[in-house]
Amino acid sequence: MQTETLKILIDLVEYKNTYEKQLSAYHLSTEQLEFTSMPLDKIQNPQVSHTAKHILIMENHLPVGYFALEDGAKLLKYSNNSNARLLTAFSIDSRNQGKGLAKMGLKLLPKFVKENLLEVNEIVLGVNKKNIPAYNLYLKTGFEDKNEFYEGPKGPQHILHLKV
Repeated sequence: MQTETLKILIDLVEYKNTYEKQLSAYHLSTEQLEFTSMPLDKIQNPQVSHTAKHILIMENHLPVGYFALEDGAKLLKYSNNSNARLLTAFSIDSRNQGKGLAKMGLKLLPKFVKENLLEVNEIVLGVNKKNIPAYNLYLKTGFEDKNEFYEGPKGPQHILHLKV
């Protein structure tokens, strides 16, 4: 008897308008929205730098996750490294959670940055101290806690660093 295994392809791609319809059906719980934002809200936010990169986590060519890599004034609240980018609004569509996609997507981040953002040598992020699952995920995927904090609008945040 022969069994077929499902091959899952995970990739990171930069957002294009062709994904707008799929992202309009993106779902996050109320609890998750306490710590992140909906992808299209972030992408269409006029306060986000026009040089920010909007990245999709793709599973078999379908968007299942999102995050932004920001520069500019917002980055300076977290790092004085002009070659860094600030990872914001990280999420996985709630219908696709529990499959390890967040971890797989973050593991692809260093290679993606090296290939697409040549000047960037570090990714920083702020994770709310109350968001323990996200904090642990970032540590498991190579981010380092240097015991730095930022007082964000929703409380204190750990500042985490990933060298690329």
